[in-house]
Amino acid sequence: MPVESGNSAAARQVKQKRKSHSLSIRRTNSTEQDRPGMQRDMLEGQDSKLPMALRSNLLDLFGQIEREFENLYIENLDLRREIESLNERLAGEGQTVDGGDLSKGALKTKASHSTSQLSQKLKTTYKASTSKRSNSFPGKVGGPRNFNVGNWELWGGDSWIVSSFKATTSRAVCQLVKEYVGHRDGIWDLAVTRVQPLVLGTASADHCCMLWSIETGKCLLKYAGHAGSVNSIKFHPTEQMALTASGDQTAHIWRYMVQLPLPQPPADISTGWGQKAPVSSRSPKTCRLGELNLLNCPRTCLVGGKQVVTASWDRAANLYDVETSELVHTLTGHDQELTHCCTHPTQRLVVTSSRDTTFRLWDFRDPSIHSVNVFQGHTDTVTSAVFTVGDNVVSGSDDRTVKVWDLKNMRSPIATIRTDSAVNRISVSANQRIIALPHDNRQVRLFDMNGVRLARLPRSNRQGHRRMVCCSAWNEENQACNLFTCGFDRQAIGWNINIPALLQEK
Repeated sequence: MPVESGNSAAARQVKQKRKSHSLSIRRTNSTEQDRPGMQRDMLEGQDSKLPMALRSNLLDLFGQIEREFENLYIENLDLRREIESLNERLAGEGQTVDGGDLSKGALKTKASHSTSQLSQKLKTTYKASTSKRSNSFPGKVGGPRNFNVGNWELWGGDSWIVSSFKATTSRAVCQLVKEYVGHRDGIWDLAVTRVQPLVLGTASADHCCMLWSIETGKCLLKYAGHAGSVNSIKFHPTEQMALTASGDQTAHIWRYMVQLPLPQPPADISTGWGQKAPVSSRSPKTCRLGELNLLNCPRTCLVGGKQVVTASWDRAANLYDVETSELVHTLTGHDQELTHCCTHPTQRLVVTSSRDTTFRLWDFRDPSIHSVNVFQGHTDTVTSAVFTVGDNVVSGSDDRTVKVWDLKNMRSPIATIRTDSAVNRISVSANQRIIALPHDNRQVRLFDMNGVRLARLPRSNRQGHRRMVCCSAWNEENQACNLFTCGFDRQAIGWNINIPALLQEK
């Protein structure tokens, strides 16, 4: 019997491989009606421990997913062709998209209409897909409210996915300077002291408050006197005193004494004072406010350093005397829980916001008359309302809007800012009057008082907040870190905002 040579055996193997390869190509190019049956046949020939009914169901689901992707791919191709045809028409008529003049009648209307339709379609499709993945953060003890932490990411995709969103401001204008890490849970609130030495204070759901060195990012003091989530922190305007409010139904006023670490040579940094363990303080040094009407109080504020206002979940705000801890006045009228309170920097005015979609202005300038005005400009929870140095009030809401009001005529807002995410506790810079908006979608945006968007703080995997941003606070006395933000990623961040360059870009 003839023996097959090595060359002929190798040739036969190559021929069999080519035959099997051509067979796989024919199967791939077969009609879509035959595809499920062939997939089942191929699956039957494989060794699997899954029941046949489950395997068949999985194949059907995978087929549906594949068809959805094919439809999306075809739709994106059609959109790309429409954009290319629009660009060709604009080029044929002597117009350009980038830097061109689109101010001529019907051409401008058609171009803007087509672009806005495309942008809206992309955003609607994206929100529908991500809303299914959003989750609600479990409520902490005494926490002001449950936040929805959405998973918001901008599509990376191919280069032909078009968006009309404004480009992010260059990192040279908004830079991350320092991160303050040490809390074991999310940070609700932060504030900067008004007297020297300037330090940063944070209030966290881990039942603690911390005072930080702004320059080094080291914790200088830890206050652990509360038994519940600490929802708010404020500092006395002229003394080294702090006011904190907690879900344990109390507000504490306590004195602090910190010493900033001295500058050390690079070789001696490991043995510097700032490397030591932070000082811990458990008992309030001045007084402890009574538990009357302080149920789950989310916010507090100081009135000229002599009185304290607490905003509570019992739908009332209380005015206390700092020295005696006695209740001076109770502000009632809101229909639901209060979320925030703020005092005017120079006048005896208090504004309170609530989950009843309103915020109220309380006037204490006349001792005999305590007037109140109710404002109904929002359609969802008003998360914060703050005074500016001028005669303005800025309110933020879960309805994804921020409104600027004039104290002299508050019948309607003078400016409305619309965003794509719920707005948390806002802050306004004293000198340049720039509004910092912290959002549920991990973004922080800057606007002026006219509602013009100035910048979005950079956020990536390496810098920026990774979860919901709860609060922002300006500190224009420090040129290195003039804006601070905190969130439920358990950290506070110090930013350097080049305000002159920011306003020049506007």
